[in-house]
Amino acid sequence: MKKTHSALLVVSAFLFLSGVGTAGFAGIEILTSSNGAEYLPRITPNREVQTVPDLKKSKIGDVIGSLTIPRINSKIAIIEGTGSKELKRGVGHYVGSVIPGVSDNSVLAGHRDSVFRRLGEVKIGDLITVRNDYGTFVYEVHKIRIVQANDRTVIVPTKDAVLTLSTCYPFRFIGNAPKRYVVQAGLVIGEPIA
Repeated sequence: MKKTHSALLVVSAFLFLSGVGTAGFAGIEILTSSNGAEYLPRITPNREVQTVPDLKKSKIGDVIGSLTIPRINSKIAIIEGTGSKELKRGVGHYVGSVIPGVSDNSVLAGHRDSVFRRLGEVKIGDLITVRNDYGTFVYEVHKIRIVQANDRTVIVPTKDAVLTLSTCYPFRFIGNAPKRYVVQAGLVIGEPIA
């Protein structure tokens, strides 16, 4: 029992330090960005990343699928990671969340002046499709809200398969926007990966 407790403390400390290191690297990326890019979301997960057995591990920068939003006539590559390089290529998958199609909250972030320029036109009831190596997953928008930039509710775990899209707000704000525009959708077609 004592060895198990000690092992848990060591693993917890390692995970904490890994998270701090990742957050520090992201902070350096933000501060050294030459184009003033805004990173989404600007929050650090407060939980251990859930892993699903038999899912291929993606590297930062990998294309892991596509996101289609018919309302705004948009098909966008989903890139692993939310750094400036990834967000220039498509919508970024927040690595602290599960991949789309898994039962939990999958968070995707994009720039308000590029891939999510028209995200404000999406309405409750609209369908959003994600295609990846594990299938095609159709989500229905059930919630749209505006939150502060550091609002952790964007990344909280969920019991159902939820897709969360996040971008800076207001859309036409000059400089670092103080808020986030968040669209949440629940899985309606496709078998969620357990």
